[in-house]
This record gives sequence, C-alpha cells and structure tokens, in this order.
Amino acid sequence: MFKRLPGDEARNLVSTTPDTAVVFRPAVVTTPAFLTIVILAWRLLTGLVRTIWRHPIATAIPAVLGATWYIYGWPMAASLLGTVALAVASWAFLDRPSFARLVGYRLLAWWRLVWVYRRHWQPVMVVSGLGRHLRGRDYVPRLGKVTCTSWADLVTVRMLKGQAVKDWADRTDHLAQGFGAKSCRVALSQAGRLTLTFPRNDPLASPLSALALPEEPTVGPVEIGRREDGRPWRLKVHGTHVLVAGATGAGKGSIIWSVIRALLPAARAGLVELWALDPKLMELSYGRALFGSRYAASPEECADLLDEAVSVMQKRAARFAGLQRSHIPTVEDPFVLVVVDEVAFLTAYQSDRGLRHRISAALATLTTQGRAVGVGVLAALQDPRKEVMNIRNLFPDKIALRLDESEQVDMVLGDGARDRGALADYISPVPELGAGVGYVRLEASPEPVRVRATYVSDHDIWSMVDAYASHGEAA
Repeated sequence: MFKRLPGDEARNLVSTTPDTAVVFRPAVVTTPAFLTIVILAWRLLTGLVRTIWRHPIATAIPAVLGATWYIYGWPMAASLLGTVALAVASWAFLDRPSFARLVGYRLLAWWRLVWVYRRHWQPVMVVSGLGRHLRGRDYVPRLGKVTCTSWADLVTVRMLKGQAVKDWADRTDHLAQGFGAKSCRVALSQAGRLTLTFPRNDPLASPLSALALPEEPTVGPVEIGRREDGRPWRLKVHGTHVLVAGATGAGKGSIIWSVIRALLPAARAGLVELWALDPKLMELSYGRALFGSRYAASPEECADLLDEAVSVMQKRAARFAGLQRSHIPTVEDPFVLVVVDEVAFLTAYQSDRGLRHRISAALATLTTQGRAVGVGVLAALQDPRKEVMNIRNLFPDKIALRLDESEQVDMVLGDGARDRGALADYISPVPELGAGVGYVRLEASPEPVRVRATYVSDHDIWSMVDAYASHGEAA
C-alpha cells in the first residue's frame, strides 16, 4: 500500500501491516519564474558587490588586465602581467615579512577558507553535534572570516541562538579532527561570536637559549621566553604572586632561573632583593652566591627565612599605612621576591607538624598581604592538589607546565581552562620538545596563553654568579 501524505502528516500514520511502505512527499509550492530570476539576479549582484568590497585588489587586477587587453591588445596585457609578477616576486624576495603580512597570509586565508573550512563546514557541524536538523532544514553556525598568522588559522564563527561557549569547548577534539588540525582552542570574541584557533605548526617546538641580561634595571614585567604568537613572554612578578606547577622535568627551573636572570641588574641597583628557599638542594644551590645570606635549605632555615620576610612585610605595611596604597621599588624599600622551589616539601610533606604550620602560615600571610607592599612569592611544585597546596588560589598568576593528568590542568589554571585549550597534559615529556612549554593564566584574563621559557644552562648560571656574586648581600 502506498499513500501520499503532504508535509509532516506522515508521522501521524498508524499501520498494522509490517510491510507497509510510506512515501513521504513534502508539499511543493510552485514559484513563478520571474520571481526566481529576480532573486538569482539580486544574489549575484550582492555577491559581486561583497566580493569587490572585501577583495578590492584581487578584483582590480583581472579588471585592469581585461581592460588593457580590450583597449591595447594582448601583448600589452601580457607585458603588464609580467611586470606585476616580477614586482611581486622581487617584493617577496627583498622583504618577506611585509609581503607575508600584506599578501601571503591573506592569500593563504582565502585558500583555506575555500578549500578547508567552507568545504567541510556543514558535515563537521552536523556530525559534531553543533548543527541541528529540524523539520527538514539544517541549522548550522555561520562561518565568518578566516585570518592566517605564521602559526595558526583564526576562524570567526557566529553561534546559533541558544548555544553556549561550553558547547563548543566540549567538542574541540571533533573540530580539530574535522578540519585536519592537531588541536583547537575556543575563545569568546564578542556576544554570539567565537574565535576558533587551529594551529598549523608549533613555533615553540625548539628550545630557547637564555636571553641576554637586561641593560637597564627593571622590576616590571620581565622577559623570560616567547609566546606562541611569536611575541616575547613577559611575566609580571612585582605586584603579584606566581605559582608554577609541573611534573618532574617539565621545566620549572627554566622559569625560576629566567626570572632571576632578568632581575639581576635591578638587584645590583638595589631595587630588588632575591630570597631563595631550596629544600631540594638541587636547583637554587647552583647560584647560592647570588642570594647571599637570604638562602635557606633545611626546613628550619626555610621557616626562619619566611618569618623574616613576614616581619619585613609587616614593618613596611605599618610605615605605608595612610601614606600610599601601592609599592614603588626604591633602594630604601626594594621589591622582595621570595623564590620557593618544591614548596610542597615544606607544606604537605614536612613531617614536623610545628614547622609545617609555621611555613604554611607564613606563606599564607605573604600571599594575602605582601604584594601591596612589594613582597612577592614565586613558588614551584609538582602536585597541585588541594591537600598538597591548599593556598594555591592565593596566587593570582598561575603557570601550568607538563602535567600528568587532565584534571590537574583545571586545578592549576581554574575551571574550564582545559576546555579553552590549555592541554598541559598533552605536552611532550621529551625535554627538547616539552621542557619549559606551558600555559599561563594571568589575573587580568581567563584565557590561557601557550608559552615557552628560555633554558638557563649551568654555564649561564655560573656566568651570572661570576658577574653578580659580589652583590649577593645586596640582592
């Protein structure tokens, strides 16, 4: 039995015969030919105007060549085309950065828009669950502009009404595999619009050598490495506290020594004091002479040094009360940076309950009251769990290096950081590829940024000691 039913009436059909075949034929409304021609002409006109507006140079070139051919003949058009091609090739050879910025990356963006994203957009959206098929119609998010940089594609997307950023963050693996990328990161650019980042290559794959010592003393954001977008990574240490978490061999020492190296000129000028707690006796001991008397290794010495830092902080706060609300480094009141390597050894793994309580209380006091008066803490640990480091939320700025478990990423960088692209558990354990690579979350922005710290070798540390050891007491 065959029965023709219009529209959605087929869903109301009830049959008791198992072999009954139902042919669904939607209702068809005949559109007048004149109206169809008008609609197609309007679409063609708007598409032409949009193309000229978005790509004026790309549309002007064939128009000029066609006009030249029509007026002067094909030899003149061929000569003009050869001249333009030679000029473009010379530009690309003589000034490659500007050519790539103004021409190369734009052509690449157009090609990837057409061949990669627009070509696969609808199937990827539907299969990943970001699109919907309702009543015979496909509802998919709208693909916007594609921008190419030296390392990634930035794709602008307009979400469907009712979608949330989390819907996209939960499907980053689907998006990456669907468009042939290793990973995908999701960021909210404005209301209803997202920016998807698809890396094409890894600019942080090679180790970075130690940077040259700053010529001018500074306590501002210090340069300690490179960001994924190629810009210098400048870490703020004055006026904040920094927590570095990473597994063994992840490169915590690279960040610590890069910060110390960048602050040595300021320490020589008397604007910075470097205090070091080295319970492991393997990291900071290489440059012990740089810290002078402000170096501690045993738990008792570490507790005494932290108590001294609290005393300095409290005396400075008493002098600043009612006079100033923020700290400006001077020789009289220098910025004090307390560097703690393997802080969990002093807090969670310390067998002496009295020492553990003293150290935990001192660290909590410094991290809650210290930054306003110029006392900062730079702490490193391997295990970010609360029972190991119960004051991790008191550190405004956090850095996640290679971690063992995906859950640890959110422990360090905050809820949802891994969904936004902070794949710290995917960082390579091979030192040449992954040491010093991590994600940083700053107090001013919830979006994680992928970075890599420079590697300060033993030779670099010994050179620093030779040049600055005489200033250890002042530092």
